[in-house]
Parts: sequence; structure tokens; C-alpha cells
Amino acid sequence: MRDQHVVPNPNGGWDVKAERAKKATKHFDNQMDAYKYAQQIARNQRTEAFLHGRDGKIRARESYGNDPRNIIDKEY
Repeated sequence: MRDQHVVPNPNGGWDVKAERAKKATKHFDNQMDAYKYAQQIARNQRTEAFLHGRDGKIRARESYGNDPRNIIDKEY
């Protein structure tokens, strides 16, 4: 299971790509449609979805699984 990334396609639109994948899972004209699709995959696989801007920087991130920041201390 790999994290999902929404990245700009050089020919226009947006691609959903699994981490380290060479090819896109799916192509979208709209960035938010691509992000919703990536979130759906991440939710099903209990991984993370990343939304990148045109500059490549991460604009948003959603975790649906093994996020170490969500550790609950049951002792207190």
C-alpha cells in the first residue's frame, strides 16, 4: 500500500499517482476531483493522500491510517 499524490500533469490537468509509481493511476482535468479520488484510494488502503500545487509543493495532506501523530496515550 502506497500513499497517493495529486500532481500536475505537464500536458495539463492533474494526475493521481501512487508513491514511487512511474505512471498515473488516473488523470483529471480538475485538481479537486483528482484529490477526492486520491482520498478515496488512501481511505480504502489506510494510507495518506497528498495534494501538490503547480510548483510541486504540498498544499494539503490527509492521513487515513498509520499516522504517528495520532497516537493516543492510554495511560492518562
